[in-house]
Formats: sequence, structure tokens, C-alpha cells
Amino acid sequence: MPEGHTIHRLAERHRKLFAGRPAAVTSPQGRFATDAARVDGRVLEDTSAHGKHLFHHYAGGATVHVHLGLYGKFSDGDGDAPAPVGEVRMRMANAERWLDLRGPAACEVLDPAQLDALHARLGPDPLDEDSNGDPAYHIIEKSGRPLMALLMDQSVVAGAGLIYVTEALFRAGLPPTAPGKALTRPQWLAIWHDLRTLMRAGVLEGRIDTVHSAHTPEAMGRAPRVDRHGGEVYVYRRTGQPCLVCASPVQTAVLNARNAYWCPRCQKAT
Repeated sequence: MPEGHTIHRLAERHRKLFAGRPAAVTSPQGRFATDAARVDGRVLEDTSAHGKHLFHHYAGGATVHVHLGLYGKFSDGDGDAPAPVGEVRMRMANAERWLDLRGPAACEVLDPAQLDALHARLGPDPLDEDSNGDPAYHIIEKSGRPLMALLMDQSVVAGAGLIYVTEALFRAGLPPTAPGKALTRPQWLAIWHDLRTLMRAGVLEGRIDTVHSAHTPEAMGRAPRVDRHGGEVYVYRRTGQPCLVCASPVQTAVLNARNAYWCPRCQKAT
């Protein structure tokens, strides 16, 4: 599932391609046809993202809400749209560009009240310039749930997925199994700042890199990481490999139905 930086990049791209002009909105697959008709031909006024949720805001107050889930993805191109291939849930087009959406977990039109309700269910987004981590910490400091589970809970922190959470906990020196109520406010502020920094870099670069300059392949004289997710990381999907800081083998275990990765020395419980 894409992490929040990817959704913010999509919002920026769609704004650049379509904002300020009317858009033809259809559903070649048919599952989005009724909602597509509600915004077809309207001006796309803006786009935005909150965590892993993408929004297209149209004139008149209607908003298309997209959650890609595990399998959703966008494609786009210049000129006239080609004949639909596969299950195209939503197609947008203007005189210069087209955009197709396939396989999302959600694609729907929301009115302003429904949009507000969705935002209210989500935690603060580290990529939102106006947000802060206080609402998240108010939940974390009272919880006995593991930190990894709390930080991946989108109602606590919106946008951070397994990679960012795994790496932020390594950089903080905290094990993923530590209970939320053991986290001090200074520790939380450091994690929140780190998430903002890492995810902002992800928006700019289009990939997730979490290692400090001293631990890059060039600095350490090691081969670059080879993984379909790309990016240089400390522990994510590095099971059994030496920690880049202390050389201890990276460990993994299933935690809350997800694979957790950590260094037993650098993230030793206190």
C-alpha cells in the first residue's frame, strides 16, 4: 500500500495536470458511473491529501475521494485518452491530458459534511504544514498497545506506513514492541519531527531514504540496497543482514499481523 508521501505527490501531479479547468469524468468500468456524473464537466478547483487519502475538489462543493489500498494505481498521458484497458474505475480527461484509476479500495464522491467526517476520523498528517503531533500523543501516552501498531493506526497518525514507522523507530532507538504509554513527550516530539523530515524528503525525491549520511553506500563502501521498494533503509526488509550501525543481525517477527523489523542492540528496550 502506498505511504503518505506518494499520495501527496499524486495530489501535486493531478493539480498540475487538471486544476483550474473543466474535466470530463467517466467510469469505463461502470462502478463509479453514478458518482462520476455528479462531477463530470465541472472545474477541478484543487487537490489535496490527508494521510493515504487523495481528494479532488470540484466546483460546487463535491469532492472525489480515492484510497488506493493495496492494488489501486493511476496512469496518465498526453492527448486523447486511449481505449480503456482493464478495469478502469475512473477516467479524467481534458483537451491535453487523460488520467485513469484502476483497482482502488475506495473511489467515491463526498459532500462537504461527509468530507469533514472523513477528516475527523484521521489522525494528524506529518506532511500537513498546519498539523502538530499533539492529538496523536494524547492517544499514545495512554495506550498499552505497541508503538508500531499505534504509529501505523491511521486514526492516530495519518500517512505513515510500515516503512516509515519501522525506520522512525530505529532512528529513535525504540523497539516496535514498546508500549505507547512508555513514550515520553520529548521522545514523541523527536519521532514526529523525524517523520515530517523523512516524509517531506519522500515527496521531493519520490522514494524512501532513511539513513544518515554516514551510512549511505558511498560513505560505508557497500553496495546499494536492491529491493523493489528502493531507497536506503536501516532495518526494513533487511532480516538477518547486519545493522548498518552496530552490525548485529536485523531481526523480524509478526506484530499485529504485520512484519516488524528491528535491531536488537540499537533498539534495546530499557
